[in-house]
Amino acid sequence: MPHIHTVLHPTDLSETSNAAFRLACALAHDYSSDLLVLHVYPPPFNGADAVDRDRNDDLEHDLLDELHKLSPQDTTIKVHYRVEEGSPAEVILDVARNCDLIVMGTHGRGVIARAFMGSVAEHVLREAICPVITVRPTVALPEEVAAGGVTEEVASGR
Repeated sequence: MPHIHTVLHPTDLSETSNAAFRLACALAHDYSSDLLVLHVYPPPFNGADAVDRDRNDDLEHDLLDELHKLSPQDTTIKVHYRVEEGSPAEVILDVARNCDLIVMGTHGRGVIARAFMGSVAEHVLREAICPVITVRPTVALPEEVAAGGVTEEVASGR
């Protein structure tokens, strides 16, 4: 069985990413891995956005505070939190160069929306150099996963 030193969990801080966070925690527990929780926010859209962002120097600090609210039930998991500005898929792929596994949520966009907007999860799946697990927001994970371990049924895909 390969050793996983670092599990990367990119999050958009939405409720839909909770299932992926719980699975990332469970895998970090099972493999005695570090967990890196990453949030990527987009660069300013225009000059007005840039000025507003300059006025609010606390944006990154506020986002980091939000990330810290995500904490595993298992307090033995070493968690690192990181906030970056940029294109979400590109930043995730760059950070993942130093990780062994990515566990991320997917919003399950429809075909038309994906054609126009693209999908961060899909881009990461295609380009990542490490394994990627995507978790749909509607996935009901067994209580054992939420408590900190991946059950044999989840691990085997049953």
